[in-house]
Amino acid sequence: MDLKMIYITFFVSIFGCFAQNDSLRNPYFKSYNDKITTSIYYLDTSNSFQIASDAQEPKTYLNLIPNRREQIGLSLNYKIIDISVGFAPKFLSGNKGDSHSKHFNFNTRFYYKKWMQSFTFINQKGFYVSDDNVTAQLPRMRTTKIGGTTSYVFNDKFSFKTLISQNEWQTKSSGSFIPTFSFYYTNIDLNTPDTTPGDIYVFTLAPSYFYNFVISDRILIGAGVALGAGINDVDGDTSALYQADLNLKLAYNNDRFFGYATLNSVSFSQDDKVDPRLNDNIATLKLSLGYRFDPPKEVKKVYDKVNDKIGL
Repeated sequence: MDLKMIYITFFVSIFGCFAQNDSLRNPYFKSYNDKITTSIYYLDTSNSFQIASDAQEPKTYLNLIPNRREQIGLSLNYKIIDISVGFAPKFLSGNKGDSHSKHFNFNTRFYYKKWMQSFTFINQKGFYVSDDNVTAQLPRMRTTKIGGTTSYVFNDKFSFKTLISQNEWQTKSSGSFIPTFSFYYTNIDLNTPDTTPGDIYVFTLAPSYFYNFVISDRILIGAGVALGAGINDVDGDTSALYQADLNLKLAYNNDRFFGYATLNSVSFSQDDKVDPRLNDNIATLKLSLGYRFDPPKEVKKVYDKVNDKIGL
C-alpha cells in the first residue's frame, strides 16, 4: 500500500455563510447543516487526454491515461468545515505503473444565493500511452490542471447540493436550467529530451439542465447534461472547442445513514479542422457510505465561539 499518495485537505469557506437560510424551510429541501456528516468513499478520478490526427490513414488516436487514479478515503463535514483524507494504494486495479506515479485531486464549491462557484486542482505524474496496437509507459510525464466553473441556478426548488454532497436532500422532484461558464488552465510536460511543456487555456459557455427525481422518501436519482462551446488556446494557437458534460447520481438517504454512487464526466474536444487535436476529459466515479450525528456539546460550543468572533 503506497502511502505517498496520502493527501489531507482542510477547507473553511467564508462563502459558506452566504448560503440561503430559506433552504432550511424550503419544503423541496431538507438540510443537514447542523449535523456532523462522516463517510468512507471509493474514488476513481483522472484527467486523461487524446491525441487525434487526420494527417494519415488510418486516422491516429493516442490515449494518454494516468497510471494512478483510484483512491479510498474518509471525509468529515460540519457546517462550513470540510475535511477529507485519502490514499491511492497499489492493490487497486486502476493504479498501474511504478511507485513514483502520483495523483492529487482537490475539488470544492461555494454558494452565494443562486450562484455556484466550483474550483478544481489536479496534479498527476506517470502516464501510459495506448492505441489499438501499442501500450507504452511515460513514467515522467506530468500534468497540472487548475480552474473551475461559475453557474447560476434558476429554480429555487432545485437542490444542486443534493447532487454533489449529502448535507442537503431533495424531498420533492424538481429540476433547473443552469448555464455554466468554465475556465481551465492545463500544463502538460512529457519530460522527454525532445519535448517542451505545453500550456492549454480553455474558455467555454455551456447551457445545462439538471433534475432530481425523488422516487421515495429514501431514494433519489439525479441527472444532468450540458452541451456547450468555446475557445481553446494551445501555446498561442487558438481554435474552436466543444464541451459535453454528464452527471448521474443514485442515492439512498435517511436522517442517520446514507449511501450514493455518482458518475461525472467533463469532455473538451477541439474542432475537427485542427490537426493534430488534443482532446481533454475529466472523469469521476465515486461510491460513498456515511453516517450523520449530532455534534458533541464541546465541539458545538467551540465552533459557535469561533463563529461569533470571526462573523461567519
